[in-house]
Amino acid sequence: MHDTVGQNFGSNVITTSRSMQFIQFWRCLIQGRLAKGLLLSRIQILVLLLASILSVPSAYAQFEKTPWRSANKVLSGTFVDSTGQSISADSLRGKKVVINFWATWCAPCKEELPTLQVFSDLQDPSKTVVLSINVKEPASRAMRFMQQNHITLPLIPDPQGEWAKKFDVKVFPTTLLVAPSGQIQWRIVGEVDWSASAPQTWLDSLR
Repeated sequence: MHDTVGQNFGSNVITTSRSMQFIQFWRCLIQGRLAKGLLLSRIQILVLLLASILSVPSAYAQFEKTPWRSANKVLSGTFVDSTGQSISADSLRGKKVVINFWATWCAPCKEELPTLQVFSDLQDPSKTVVLSINVKEPASRAMRFMQQNHITLPLIPDPQGEWAKKFDVKVFPTTLLVAPSGQIQWRIVGEVDWSASAPQTWLDSLR
């Protein structure tokens, strides 16, 4: 995850770091054993491998899903996408809405966005809308990234961070889940694998 102040790599980079540390440790262990002429038994290898797997967190487990508790409980305002088309909150009534805040300077965001595209492709567009809000960078940069990665989600440029500020988004990526009534029900902070089964369950639960 990234924050807008220090743009620190968050838990996902820690995950990658731990994974790399394990790989380096494993290589050193095997090389050391072989150098000494000591072969590990199959049981020893399985025990070490199992312990290492349990010690490395899942790459897509680095998010927090919490109920929306902000004063702005109902989605309002009008989004303007990269083509100049206006998308008003009123026009979204009756649909479930997924709003994802991201940026190309956020590594977890770039990992997450392709899975969000998969998620969006599986939805009925008459019932669900997925919006991507790109924060604090030129729209051209976001569009270039999306084109290179075949992402066709509606792009809402937010170069000044006004939408992010309105929804108190300080960590990226952050996603809001909005019920058909227009009420924002959930905030998800961190990288999600949207191609997994859990996000679909979240969406189905919106009432």
